[in-house]
Amino acid sequence: MLCLRQVCLFTLRRYQARTLCSDLLLSQINSCTHEDEVFSLVGSNKARLSEKHVGIALNMLWQLQKKRPLLLRTNDYVRNHSQFLTLCILAENKVEHMEDEAVVDTLYSILRLSVEDHDSLAEVLVTEAWKRLERLSLPALSKFALCLYKKYRHFNPITGKIAHIVDEKLDSVQDIRALSVLMVSISDVISQSFRDRLLCKAEQLMEEKEVHFNSAKRILQFLQNFKLIYHPLLEKCNRIFLKSASRLDIHSISHIFGLYEQLGFDNAEFRLVAKQLLSETVDDCHDPETFAKLFFALGPMAGSNIRERLLVTAAHMAEEFSSQQILVILKTMQKMKCRNSHLLKKMASVLHKHLDSYHVLQLVKLTHYLVVLRCHDPELFAKLKMLLLGFLKSSVIPTDTAAIIRVLAMLPSFQVEEIILNKAAAVLPQCRLHNLNCIATALVKWNHHNQLHWQNSSEVCAELLQNLNDCGFQRLQKANNLNLLLEELTHVNGDWFEEVLSEETVAACQRLIGQITWANVLPLSFFLLKTKHHCPALFDRIAAVTVENLDKMQPSEICSILILFSALNYDPPDNEEFFENCIQHLTSNLSYFETYHLVLLGHALAVAGYFPPVLITTIFNVSFLSKLDAQLKVLPDSLKQRVRSRLMRLNRAVCLECPELHIPWFHERYCQHVFHNSNRINPPRQHVYRMLAEILGGSHYVRTSVLTPYYYEIDFECVLDENKKPLSCMAQNIPLDNVGGIHLRHDVKDEGRRTLSPGSQRIALEFLDSRAFSKDSSRHLKGEPAVKKRHLEMLGYRVVQIPHFEWNSMVLSTKDEQLEYLRQQLYGIQ
Repeated sequence: MLCLRQVCLFTLRRYQARTLCSDLLLSQINSCTHEDEVFSLVGSNKARLSEKHVGIALNMLWQLQKKRPLLLRTNDYVRNHSQFLTLCILAENKVEHMEDEAVVDTLYSILRLSVEDHDSLAEVLVTEAWKRLERLSLPALSKFALCLYKKYRHFNPITGKIAHIVDEKLDSVQDIRALSVLMVSISDVISQSFRDRLLCKAEQLMEEKEVHFNSAKRILQFLQNFKLIYHPLLEKCNRIFLKSASRLDIHSISHIFGLYEQLGFDNAEFRLVAKQLLSETVDDCHDPETFAKLFFALGPMAGSNIRERLLVTAAHMAEEFSSQQILVILKTMQKMKCRNSHLLKKMASVLHKHLDSYHVLQLVKLTHYLVVLRCHDPELFAKLKMLLLGFLKSSVIPTDTAAIIRVLAMLPSFQVEEIILNKAAAVLPQCRLHNLNCIATALVKWNHHNQLHWQNSSEVCAELLQNLNDCGFQRLQKANNLNLLLEELTHVNGDWFEEVLSEETVAACQRLIGQITWANVLPLSFFLLKTKHHCPALFDRIAAVTVENLDKMQPSEICSILILFSALNYDPPDNEEFFENCIQHLTSNLSYFETYHLVLLGHALAVAGYFPPVLITTIFNVSFLSKLDAQLKVLPDSLKQRVRSRLMRLNRAVCLECPELHIPWFHERYCQHVFHNSNRINPPRQHVYRMLAEILGGSHYVRTSVLTPYYYEIDFECVLDENKKPLSCMAQNIPLDNVGGIHLRHDVKDEGRRTLSPGSQRIALEFLDSRAFSKDSSRHLKGEPAVKKRHLEMLGYRVVQIPHFEWNSMVLSTKDEQLEYLRQQLYGIQ
């Protein structure tokens, strides 16, 4: 009995000593501050390392790397260390004894240390985690899913199983971080209905929980994976980024801007914050990767001083840029409309050594950027042509083939080879509308510039174009899903589409009119606005669906639909009810809009004849206009110009139509600047001027290019008395200046002309070109020329609008017929 007691005590003491030793070793590993300390402990304790020690050691190696800036990490050193191999072998042998969380943590750690794609330990850990999938906690499941996603295994059965588990447990999920990781990781294997459930859950958790900006970035990535513009989540994510601005670095801001760009989303407030943060880091970017991201994010909105510093630094770093970084720099230069010859020359010289590293679509983009930026490097373009033709010969993907053909047509002095047309002919039956448009654009350009030089080339090109047209017609006639059709139409534009397929496309949409829902009225409206087609049936359906679903639609979507009706000057059935319901919904959600969005909305409503007081007083407020002015500085130039122009037009409309609101006219200097910088050379105008002078009895009875109060320009002005006899225009105003025959007045609000005698009328004669009408057989007058007529009448004019299709018709083919036509318009003779 005594002997048995002694044996038990000995065994207990030895177990306690071993446990103490093990706990001490774990504590030592967790206390390490350098990788060499971890490796030293591993080397001196190989025989005593348990599965727990191994897992903690591998995790500590990653944690030590994680604490360092990206450029100071030493992953190569860690992976090549002999004791790292020891750890991997031990982990592989002990993986079955690891706890569930440890299996996933170990896998995550070695992948972040950049082990080989087919490392045996990684394979074993993936298999082991797969076996335990059902019992993994949500954080562990999300980490495992992320590991699979990072290693490009997102199409394998394990990801499908993870998606199934998430589907079953979704209602109980409360961790937005884990959910956002899972959303991105399983996005390639889920259905649309499951996607929508995930979005709803994410939206719910973002309302209830404090959300880290990394989770918001992952939700944006999820939306981008589906190319889905879901404004409620986009707005929530943007608010999180603004709230977390102080913690955002160059890499995060660049990533966010990239996602926003792909999703077609923008936010001026975030741009302002980002500009301020990035401008403070310009002098701190010394490595090519960080600088390329800074250039991409800051370049398009930088002021002149910072812009110049960015360009100088980019030229200085040119030799250090990787192939992908050069692509980013050139893309950003195009966005900045920057043709800095020195930087462009530097980029071109470095590109020669990188060309072979680009895949086909990157090469297409690269060529596009260089052409648009007007690069002058014949040798570089020769290499690009050779590479592109090589890709074209081996290409079997219609999208790639069409993209290559489109960009080949952009190359300077390009001589078309017969193989290109043969390749185009081979892929036509498989092409989507966008691909057909790319090929057609290239063919038309080559044919127009006589770049087809082999025998019978013109006949071959003509036959190919006819086949291309036929393929487009067949694709539209067979279309039976409106959503898929609208998806194809998103990137289609250009002369070929407008001339050949535009009418047929509208007919296809009209045939599928029963498929119009609140979810697709926006892309349909965008298409109709882009093509400028007047189609009452489609407009009426859009109006009806919008009114029925106002509560389901985002304010920005409703705003875009109103812009369609306003721009194309269409009144749907129950027009007042339609506009009033939409306006009521929008004015109760004004806080949803950015400042410049409100300007665009206000202008659209003004063209349609609506001036909601709450909207007008919101816009014409000093604090609002100050905020708008600040935000305009970071918007793209084209959008900036559009917003400023719309604000001026809105200001003019309010002054003319709502004097009771007492809004001042403050666009005098802006209008003068725009006016003096525009080109008004118009030879046909002189011909008409002479005919009007002949009709009225002398040139002093007619003025050309007249500026009215509030800066409307009219082609011709004359005055008839009560007996319809012309009055001399020279007595009607005091000219301030005369630039190319254009008459200006001292004060544009004070007409500066004598009061007309009773019965006299001032006539504004306007020639309307094709831009004033919808692009279809209806020749419906668009909103802007209609509102101009309305305003000119308020200013006291009788307005005569002469459509181009009447003036250029065969009926008016002689001068005498034109004179008679003008006489009828002036004197009202029927």
